[in-house]
Formats: sequence, C-alpha cells, structure tokens
Amino acid sequence: MEILIQNIKELIQTNTTSSQLLKGKEMGELSSILNAWVKIKDGTIEDFGSMNTPYSGNFENVQLLDATGKMVFPSWCDSHTHIVYAGSREAEFVDKINGLGYEEIAANGGGILNSAKRLQDASEEELFEQASARLEEIMRMGTGAVEIKSGYGLTVDAEIKILRVIKRLKETSPLKIKATFLGAHTYPLKYKENHQGYIDEIIHEMLPIIEKENLADYIDAFCEKVAFSPEETDQIVKAGAKIGLKAKIHTNQFNCMGGIEMSVANNAVSVDHLEVLTDEEIECLKNSSTIATLLPSAPFFLRDHYPPARKIIEAGVPVALATDYNPGSTPSGKMSFVLSLACIYMRMTPEEAINAATINGAFAMELGENYGSIDKGKVANLFITKPIPSYSYLPYSFGSDHVETVILNGKVQ
Repeated sequence: MEILIQNIKELIQTNTTSSQLLKGKEMGELSSILNAWVKIKDGTIEDFGSMNTPYSGNFENVQLLDATGKMVFPSWCDSHTHIVYAGSREAEFVDKINGLGYEEIAANGGGILNSAKRLQDASEEELFEQASARLEEIMRMGTGAVEIKSGYGLTVDAEIKILRVIKRLKETSPLKIKATFLGAHTYPLKYKENHQGYIDEIIHEMLPIIEKENLADYIDAFCEKVAFSPEETDQIVKAGAKIGLKAKIHTNQFNCMGGIEMSVANNAVSVDHLEVLTDEEIECLKNSSTIATLLPSAPFFLRDHYPPARKIIEAGVPVALATDYNPGSTPSGKMSFVLSLACIYMRMTPEEAINAATINGAFAMELGENYGSIDKGKVANLFITKPIPSYSYLPYSFGSDHVETVILNGKVQ
C-alpha cells in the first residue's frame, strides 16, 4: 500500500541531523516543513517536501489523505513502561490520598509485591489480553514504539511468563516493541533477609531461560533503598551483559546512592527516573553515552519531586521522555500528557519535549536509525492530528485528544 498525505499544515521532526541523538541546545531545535506532503511506500517513508514543489510521482494505487489544517508527527517512542500487569491498584491510590507514602505502602505489603501476587495468579492468556488492550490504547494516542519491562512476577515462573507475553505481543502488535527483564524490581518476601539468594535465582535460574528462549533485549534493576543497592545492581547487570543484555536502570527516584555512577560504569543505555540528582551525577552523565530518561507522570501521581530537566539539558546530557505506564505510580500511557508535565513542571520547551518523546526516545531503545523522525527510509510510524493551531498547542491543551489518524508500518490503523 502506498499513501500520500497532502496539504499538511506542518510536518514535524524532519531531517533530524541524520538521526542523531539530540542534547544541549540541539534539543530546543525542532525542524519542520510548513504546507507539506509525505509519501509512504512499502511500510517506509519514501519522500516528503513542501506543497510548493508537490509530489510528482505516479498516483496509481496511491491512497490520498488530505491533512488540511492538521499536523503530522512521528509516532511517540515510549522507552519505559510496565504494560504487562494484572488488575489495578486503586486502593493504594486512596492510601496515598490518606497520607501514606510509597515506602510505607510497600512496607505494608502493597506496591510491587501487591502486583506480583496478582500476576502470579493470572494466566498467560489473561495477561496477554490485558496488555493487548493497553497497547491498543497507547497506539490510538500516538505511540508507535514502546519498551515493556517484566518485574511484576518475582518468581522464575512468573517472570518468564511475563517475558513470554511480551514476546507474543512483539509478534502480534503493529507497534515496535523492545523487551526488558526486570526481575530485580524488588525482593520477594521469602528473600527479604537473603538478598543474595534472590540475586542467585535471577542469575542462575532466570537468565539461562531468557537466553535460551531469546526473551529480552535489555536488563534492568530498581536501584533504590527500598530495592537493590548499587553493588547488588552491578552484579545483576554484569550477569545480563554476559548473555548480551544491555542495561537500562531505574535509579535516583527517591535517593542519590551511587546508581548513576554504577550505571555509567556499565555503559547503560539509559538511567530512568532521576527525580533526585546531584551536580556530580549530572557531570558523570555528561561524560558518558547514557541517556537520561525522565518520567514526570510518576512524581505527578506520587506528589513527589520532578526531575531537574533544565539542569540536565543545559549540562548537555541527552534527555528522553517516557510514561512509566504501570499500575502503581503511573496508570497511564498517554505520552502527550507526559509532554504537558515536562513543559509545566520541568520547564522544558515544547520543542525539547517533542524531541525527547520522539527521536531521543527512539535512541533510548536503540531504534533511532529507523524510528523517531520523518526521514527517508525510516519506518512509516506517524500520526495525523486533528486541526490544531501549532505544535505547542499539543502540550498546552493537556486534557484533549488531538490524534485523529494513526499510521504504523505504513498502514492506517
């Protein structure tokens, strides 16, 4: 199928310097074409340009789409989610309203352990159906590439069950999906006083199955006082590296405790959360290839500190934005709302937020060569908005749904 979209009010994120990861002042520069067209063929972007020099190729068997008054964006690249989970945790939402904090809820058997119990009791088919519905939801809101983590299993069987569901989602969903093994999300109750016992189970029982069945692209751990120390995380990351899993690490959500330095030393693709961050840690990231992935909907939901995005960007560290879609701290996969929070609470400009949610998000999943921008030869993952006055209107009008048409792999969904 060939598609030609014409009369586009503005074509966003074009020719991003040969698909480079953006940082510093580059993040504030958003290339676009006014009054544009884009041609799609065989699932990829064949060409694009201004209506002043309209498409001159063969129109036979070409589906024409008129985008008058509308904008075209590359699909969002959501590089941090936990979409495979069972049920919901609105009771803990009420606990938070009544004053309990994240660590207090976890200490009372809530949090990750609550989700783990529900997931262990759910069948693989139930998990697949629930996750498929969530993928459909985020696709309709403009997401075209997504990373999905395990981590709500915390037993060998349950963690492998999650990863098998993700593998099945990869095979059936039009979205581009990356899988991350997060067995080190927290310690199961039976290992509360025997951390090394659970680490050994991850390394010697889970990882061999993951390698044999090719179930993951990355390895992750929650490096926090309520979970894994930097030393424990280092041990897990190094074991993952031996079977070809690069690191993407949860760290600095609540405490600065060496997680950044450990992640950089292990060449992590990204460090995610960063609600708290020292100048020394920013300097450490600046001198590395690691991407800072910020998840503002988590502190929004938890009423916590927002990451110091301005300091990170101005230091020259590349920033990505992601949803953290999960049942406990971010029960939403709406990327446009993440952009709104980034602009409102983290003082990112709309240009920076769009770059962080598209091309930099793609690089945070090592997909930047084929996703995240409007470039010739890239996969045709994009969305057409409803009529809007400017691209800044998208994060400005945070309560509205502006996505009208979704195209993934060159097909209208």
